[in-house]
Amino acid sequence: MHFLDHLAGFLESKAGIEPGDRLLVAFSGGPDSTALLWGLQQIAPRLRFDLRAAHLDHGIDNESGARADQALALARRIGVPCRSEHRAVSGAGGTEAAARRVRYAFLEDERRRCGARFVVTAHHRDDQAETVLLRLLHGSGIDGLAAIQPARGSLLRPLLELSRAALDDALGHAGLITVQDPTNLDLSIARNRIRHQVLPKLENESPDLRPRLARLAERSLRARGRVDSRLESLLRPVSTIDGLRVRRDVVETLSQPLVEATVRFLHRRTGSEYPPSSRAQKELWRQLSQGHAIGCDCGRGWSFRSRNGWLELARNRPKAADFTYTLTVPGSIELVELGLRIYVIPSRVSPWMFRSFPQRAGLALPLRPGERVTVRNRRPGDRVQPFGWERQCRVKELLINRNVPRERRSRLPFLCHAGEIAWIPGVTISETTRIASQRRVWVAGIERV
Repeated sequence: MHFLDHLAGFLESKAGIEPGDRLLVAFSGGPDSTALLWGLQQIAPRLRFDLRAAHLDHGIDNESGARADQALALARRIGVPCRSEHRAVSGAGGTEAAARRVRYAFLEDERRRCGARFVVTAHHRDDQAETVLLRLLHGSGIDGLAAIQPARGSLLRPLLELSRAALDDALGHAGLITVQDPTNLDLSIARNRIRHQVLPKLENESPDLRPRLARLAERSLRARGRVDSRLESLLRPVSTIDGLRVRRDVVETLSQPLVEATVRFLHRRTGSEYPPSSRAQKELWRQLSQGHAIGCDCGRGWSFRSRNGWLELARNRPKAADFTYTLTVPGSIELVELGLRIYVIPSRVSPWMFRSFPQRAGLALPLRPGERVTVRNRRPGDRVQPFGWERQCRVKELLINRNVPRERRSRLPFLCHAGEIAWIPGVTISETTRIASQRRVWVAGIERV
């Protein structure tokens, strides 16, 4: 069956699914997600992956709870464990945008909870066509016209090359009765007007409009990829705990369109869900062209700042309250106050450990599996012996010397062992933990969550 072969081919060749991986399906119980869940359940034994489903009861209408029950029953019939959760939808940008934010936050939370490698959604070619048309109406450039991507981070959309009719055929083979969501008929929602009114009328003149719009998205994505590749080579972004930084003098050599493309590129590199506003892109160009110190709010909690020749894109975060965590090695723990996860795992000595990386380090710690380290933020009177130094110094003086902004100092996680600071990410490792003749060491690292 073409539908199943397409699914398997995508997972093997484009997603790199490996035996033992777990996939989490975003499951509404509607026709599209039901076809996806059924198809994945059919090929799971062949590819040897594990499957779970998650349903969000958004509570927008009075029948959402009943639909959640129906979705759970349908998942049970297909043979896939499914978890449902109710989350209220509220926030700026309208109900549709708020629902999307809540839905993806729920799916990511559930992915981490159940240990899935990917979240899989049922977006297909007709969804892609609708999205491209919506972006055209809003005057989007290639970033917007790239529309829905087949893979982004932990998200997979394996059905983008298939039409809604192909999914309906798969459902016919499965013999499943799906859940009907009346909000899909609500013409006050822009996407529904595009789906039920605009596209059918346009197709009277251009019957192949949907595949043509999908091809436009594919070409835009390729064009954006080429621009991003050139910017990556030119700018060489450096990761920081809160975002990224690039050399300001390099950015200042760019024309205004490329500066604005740079802003969008850096936002994508940080994993920001939403692009910066057009106003922020133009304001950054104005400040750069006039030689000003940079202070540009990009919205959604992100901003640009200039510091010591660098242009930094960082998430705005308040000063962190005191925190202390105990971590049993090997293992990891989420630092809720920072939106980070820190891990400590054993490793053989590798060449990268002798270079400086802000988000990971090789440490010669005298640890055995099952022993514990402490992760905390700065305390008054902290001292450390930085790498290459013959004596200890005050951490406060070190952070000032290394140009760590005052607002970030309380947000640095300190990895400590036996009461001594072993690693301050992006600042230094302790001289006492430097690698010498050891063959096996511990790798400590941080990652955003």
